Amino acid sequence: MLNQYDVIVIGSGIAGLSFARDVAKEGFRVAILTKKDRAESNTNYAQGGIASVTSDTDDFESHVKDTLEAGAGLCKESVVRAIIADGPDRIQDLVESGVDFSKLSDGRVSLGKEGGHSKRRVLHVKDTTGNAIETALLETVAGSDPVDLFEHFFVMDLITSYKIAKKNGEVPSGENKVLGLYALNVMTGEVEVIRARVVMLASGGAGQVYQFTTNPDIATGDGIAMAYRAGAKVMNMEFIQFHPTTLYGPDNKRFLITEAVRGEGGVLRNHEKKRFMPDYDERSDLAPRDVVARAIDQEMKKSGAHHMWLDITKHTKEMLMDRFPNIYQHCMKQEIDISCDYIPVVPAAHYLCGGVKTDIDAQTSLPGLFACGEAACTGLHGANRLASNSLLEAVVLAQKGAVSVIQYLKKNASGNVELPVWKEGDTANSDERVVLSHNWDELQRTMWDYVGIVRSSKRLKRAKTRIQNLSKEIDDYYWHCKVDPELLELRNLILVADLIIDCAMKRKESRGLHFTLDYLERSEISENSVVQREFNGFSSEAS
Repeated sequence: MLNQYDVIVIGSGIAGLSFARDVAKEGFRVAILTKKDRAESNTNYAQGGIASVTSDTDDFESHVKDTLEAGAGLCKESVVRAIIADGPDRIQDLVESGVDFSKLSDGRVSLGKEGGHSKRRVLHVKDTTGNAIETALLETVAGSDPVDLFEHFFVMDLITSYKIAKKNGEVPSGENKVLGLYALNVMTGEVEVIRARVVMLASGGAGQVYQFTTNPDIATGDGIAMAYRAGAKVMNMEFIQFHPTTLYGPDNKRFLITEAVRGEGGVLRNHEKKRFMPDYDERSDLAPRDVVARAIDQEMKKSGAHHMWLDITKHTKEMLMDRFPNIYQHCMKQEIDISCDYIPVVPAAHYLCGGVKTDIDAQTSLPGLFACGEAACTGLHGANRLASNSLLEAVVLAQKGAVSVIQYLKKNASGNVELPVWKEGDTANSDERVVLSHNWDELQRTMWDYVGIVRSSKRLKRAKTRIQNLSKEIDDYYWHCKVDPELLELRNLILVADLIIDCAMKRKESRGLHFTLDYLERSEISENSVVQREFNGFSSEAS
């Protein structure tokens, strides 16, 4: 019966599935809620791989050093060391779950090299690593009795003890904690109230806040938005990683060309077909992503070109078809043979280094609410993510979070507080759906034009004004019309956009992924940017 669980997991990517698997082993009832099909997640689209020290020619200190350098001084070193040290064991977990990483002809694991890494340490399954991990974990979780997986359930908001107190006309006191949530059954249109002692946010990133992104349509920042509305701390939202190389095409869709292509010797060329990365960084084409993305952006602006070129023609067709089968086939559909043609590439929004603030055990500032994966911010990435560290962080935090949640469940008995039902009130079906499409378009264009790879104080102020206007419109729409997925996603994206802008306006320096024309240098003293909503209770019965 979908009304009470020990743990609810929001999201069905590598973080959520790994966590659910581990908690279920202790016999706790777990529900996984996903707003689309179970396999639809950012994990499923990850091409490059998972970074971990698994070779005799590599060592933890090198991986730590590379991560800290990429993070531009904002990584939390204790977290970096803990996650990297735990990597080999979590890789073994994935292997035991059925992930068959690519191997060399002599049977050794094939290790790729990507930007910012000093050694080959990226395990992969050709160029479809995410899909292989997703498939293996789904099969593992499907065979676990205590786990129920519900597709097409859109989690709308968390229910906390403070919210219930305010609804009952009481002054909130004591500890605010999560008691459950509201979820829209997309197939029926009904809003369910589900009780849970723990909610794990594994809802992924927010790439859809930008006009051009590598992320799937589901990446709308839902978990971050609902955590902020419930009073959890959110941090470092200004650090948006733009992947330097996505396939340029006439539409808004951007197909990812993994950094592993450059790891295998691919080089970037400008509109004159000349290499340019050596002019920007001594690491050339394997510089960290923020450096490469800004270099491409600058070259495009200098020349007026719509894209740059990625050249991997040094390799044979046979090698490229074996190592990058997905990329090769996709490019061939665009009449690009990467064995003899240059690939037209442009940057696109790819990964959110900020998110809901957590400790190394995935605990947020709100008791009962945990987070892992891209929705969380642990301090591993700092101001810029080192390539392929994200899947590593997801599996490590999922395991550590599972241990922490099990301890929490054993200490905190299930309460008997009555949870308020969702009331539609006087809402009606909207007859002006065009508002949503227009606002969605304005949101994405505003963020791309004013809060992109290169920023300025003037651009951020313009963006803030536009986002505030959109927020007022959608807030009015939300309270007067029946909820549906498109409305809920847009509401969440607008809030996430506002958080990104607020964090960016606070940072008076250029550091990592945040580059502003008004503050070109790094500040000698720099801190993480933390934002938190003051709790003001229900604004209506349906909040």
